[in-house]
Amino acid sequence: QVQLVESGGGLVQAGGSLTLSCAASGSIYTIVAMGWYRLAPGNQRELVARITSGHEVNYADSVKGRFTISRDRPKNTVHLQMNSLKPEDTDVYYCNVMGYEDSGPAGPPRMFDSWGQGTQVTVSS
Repeated sequence: QVQLVESGGGLVQAGGSLTLSCAASGSIYTIVAMGWYRLAPGNQRELVARITSGHEVNYADSVKGRFTISRDRPKNTVHLQMNSLKPEDTDVYYCNVMGYEDSGPAGPPRMFDSWGQGTQVTVSS
């Protein structure tokens, strides 16, 4: 079972910066994509930023030019550098990691889609 540990949330003034980190651990065979989501109105998770194993990067329009996602492949860790933070960035941010994990000698790697517990980011005006 793949587990995620998030860190880096907190309180910051508008215009400030925070860095979120998420480390994946377990019987990971390979990671396909790592990303960050937050809750949209209606409590549905919306994409903030995502990076794939092929180095494809996607950002929500609202964070382009302000947020940067990066991946530390050997450490199975993803970082989200958030600059020029705005009050509307206040939210709970969730890490998501998709890939394949070892299933043991019984069979081929099996797909996983894991979510972190969420970390609060609060931006004061």
